[in-house]
Amino acid sequence: MKRISKLAILSILLPLITLPCSAPASAATRFSRLEAKSAILAEPVSGTILFEHNARDVHPADHLARAMTLMLAVSAFENGAVDISRPVTVSETAWKETDTGSYTLGLTPGETITLSDLMYCAYVGEASDACNFLAECVAGSVGNFVSLMNERARELGCKNTHFVNTHGWYDNAQYTTAMDQFIIYREAMSLPMFAEISGTYRWIVGNEDDSDTYVLTSSNSMLNSSSKYYYRPCVSGITSQSYEGGYSFVAYAQSDGLTLVSVVLGSDVVVFEDQSALMRNLSESQRLLEWGFSNYSWRTVLSASELVAKAPVVHGDGADYVNLRPENSITILLEKNAATDDFSRDVTIYSVRDGEDLVAPVLQGDVLGEVKVTRGSEDYGTVLLVANTSIALHRFEHIKSQLKETLSGRAARIIIFVLFVIVAGYIALVVRYNVLRRRRLRRIATEKKRLSEEARGARAAKPGVGQSGSDRAGAEE
Repeated sequence: MKRISKLAILSILLPLITLPCSAPASAATRFSRLEAKSAILAEPVSGTILFEHNARDVHPADHLARAMTLMLAVSAFENGAVDISRPVTVSETAWKETDTGSYTLGLTPGETITLSDLMYCAYVGEASDACNFLAECVAGSVGNFVSLMNERARELGCKNTHFVNTHGWYDNAQYTTAMDQFIIYREAMSLPMFAEISGTYRWIVGNEDDSDTYVLTSSNSMLNSSSKYYYRPCVSGITSQSYEGGYSFVAYAQSDGLTLVSVVLGSDVVVFEDQSALMRNLSESQRLLEWGFSNYSWRTVLSASELVAKAPVVHGDGADYVNLRPENSITILLEKNAATDDFSRDVTIYSVRDGEDLVAPVLQGDVLGEVKVTRGSEDYGTVLLVANTSIALHRFEHIKSQLKETLSGRAARIIIFVLFVIVAGYIALVVRYNVLRRRRLRRIATEKKRLSEEARGARAAKPGVGQSGSDRAGAEE
């Protein structure tokens, strides 16, 4: 059985033994002592920084470079560029480019290993030869891979990070900051395979009883349940140490629904009289994380089930308003004892803002406004307001309103006026016609009467005219 060959830790420990010293004033506001040159504690999803101390100061990147190496290899697999189950043969070039004195797995040219196991060897085993060979498999050469490391760092927004090798063996041209390490590790942990590998404490390559087996053990003691540094919330991390850069540690921890990333750079090791040692990169990280979990939590300042406003509704059946609720909740990271009653809500109801009626029907979930949450000058987001219930249309009121609206229009008034004029004109014509007709009928009646009277007078003036034959015979007798 093989084990990774590592440098004797004592050669690094002795020059770094120090006594506790006072923390800088900037850190003393939250910590009485901070035994590290640089540190940051932040929530990865929102990017909220809970604590920082010299977080943008430049430090040697050292073995923290392995996080970028693994992230690029995992990304290549997820993009389909490499097959992690395929055995690959160790090249002479990758073997020769391994720095003398660095941690190695002992890979030899011609040896075969899967890319999956190679990833574990590079990260969990901290093996420089595995890192170089992994780089060669992904990018064709170590040089190309290092260029990709720097390119990716720039893409992520790292301001003061530069890599010159894949494994982090000290080089004064390879540097980083606590802030940049937070950015890199946050991105890396978004990859499920990275999270799985970086959260592994022990890994076996091959059969454990085989002489060609590699047994890998992580230097992240927070994952080791038998270690005094074991920290249950820690699910991933990476350690680093060098004479020049001191002891560093990046930890990714989760507790009670809260995820935190701590970065501690340039810490040291204290050796006590009983020869026991305290690795402050681990102890300070744990203290920093514990402080974060103890003092911060996600707080809901606006709930999606909360009724925050009423919107007037016209022609609603049995209701003249509808309750509005946020479409989503607004949850922010706050100190656990912080009051939430000083948050302000600026509600906007679209129909009121635009001076328009909100006419039924209104359906549950209709977007009718928005609410903005602020505290002082800080803006915590704007959420849409939706109808909490449906409001049906009152038919009679709607018809009456439509009729009223129709008749109240200028065009309608003109039409009504025209119709009125037409009807009035028609009535006037009918009246005039009737008057003239009655006059004509009276004249006709008068004329008939006159003619009748004249006819009777004419008959009376001419005897015999108009008498019958029998009358005339009687008269002659």
